[in-house]
Amino acid sequence: MTPVFGLLLSLLAMTNCTSTNDRNKQNPSEAGTKITQHEFIQLLNTVSKGWNNNDARMAAECFTEDAIYIEPPDQQLYRGKNELFEFFGGEEGRTSPMNMTWHYVIFDEASQIGTGEYTFAYKGRLTHGIVILQISGGKIRRWREYQYRSQMEWKDFIGQSRF
Repeated sequence: MTPVFGLLLSLLAMTNCTSTNDRNKQNPSEAGTKITQHEFIQLLNTVSKGWNNNDARMAAECFTEDAIYIEPPDQQLYRGKNELFEFFGGEEGRTSPMNMTWHYVIFDEASQIGTGEYTFAYKGRLTHGIVILQISGGKIRRWREYQYRSQMEWKDFIGQSRF
């Protein structure tokens, strides 16, 4: 990751998905408003910030009421914001810290579909993966992830495919 991109992600992590969602709530006719690449990155950073801070509510608020979160073929399957809130730790939070780091994020504004490569750590397990997301009304409607468990650090994991 370039220093400039890293700085951009850091700055975006300080914001949350409320800004886009509040705009959509203020004018119901804008509920279907498409988000920008900048807002998409902001949304993903809010999810990771919620997980990294053990704030299930912050992360869950980035999803639609009818969201589907899946690791095919149904390795993990969660339906709706309420189920996701519980999966993310609920009111009590997770018993062990989680850590989510985004590496590369790509977003197609026209289709409102994006993707991101990530590293996720939880209970001593390290996974590297990719998620494909569909956005609706400024929130995540569909989350489909593919991941690989490995104790290797990201730079070693991607090896010669680094760019």
